[in-house]
Amino acid sequence: MKKITDLQGTFELHNGVQMPYFGLGVYLSKDGNEVIHAVKDALDYGYRHIDTAAIYHNEEGVGTGIKESSVERKDVFLVSKVWNTDQGYDSTLKAFDASLDRLGTDYLDLYLIHWPKGEKSKETWKALERLYKEKRVRSIGVSNFLQHHLEDLLTSAEIVPMVNQMEFHPYLVQQKLVDFCASKGIQYEAWSPLMQGNIFDLDVMKDLAAKYKKTIAQIVLRWDLQKGVVTIPKSSKKERIVANADLFDFEISDADVQLLDSLDRGKRFGPDPDNFDF
Repeated sequence: MKKITDLQGTFELHNGVQMPYFGLGVYLSKDGNEVIHAVKDALDYGYRHIDTAAIYHNEEGVGTGIKESSVERKDVFLVSKVWNTDQGYDSTLKAFDASLDRLGTDYLDLYLIHWPKGEKSKETWKALERLYKEKRVRSIGVSNFLQHHLEDLLTSAEIVPMVNQMEFHPYLVQQKLVDFCASKGIQYEAWSPLMQGNIFDLDVMKDLAAKYKKTIAQIVLRWDLQKGVVTIPKSSKKERIVANADLFDFEISDADVQLLDSLDRGKRFGPDPDNFDF
């Protein structure tokens, strides 16, 4: 198990960059006050990793939240993603510039291809490699890439992706994909760790919460980290942002990690990377 110590702890990417293993996701956080306060509250509390995307339409608010927080930009691990309609070499470079502009920064810590688009993603990846070589982004990766998407990308990639951000929770563990990424030095990262709220209905989760005297969310997020998976739960409420980060005073037993693993049923709450139409 990778060492899990505190809210500002990191996993090391294969290029040596330290990626905070716990962060704030801002999917569906409204631009303006909602996302500004969420980012500010998270950073002021101790978070150092903020994950957004062009398609979330809240990069400006994220940038404002960082500026208005007590934390310097250099101490924030800032992530965004190129949307499908912007994939391709030149359009990706333009999209990256537009994201920087909205975020009010001159570099990103991680830039991801949001969804796999076959040959188009290979061109997009070439653009990401260029941005990386030009030191405009500290690390590059992908999101929603299954093993065959990664294998296809690697046929033409010069640089192996540093991160793969996937839907990941007890109903969708995809251990073979987790292991494949590990074998290539690709850091696995979870989106939708709480199953879009469905996790709270599971009796096994209620039992574990009672056993460890923690919330269901805290159990799942701690499980992510103990599996070596970066996690970025979304919330815009300050009390939940604080509660989600209260993960460092307990440890889940190996048997209970395996129990959560055993819930895997290949069930998605988000789109299927092999079958989506956007």
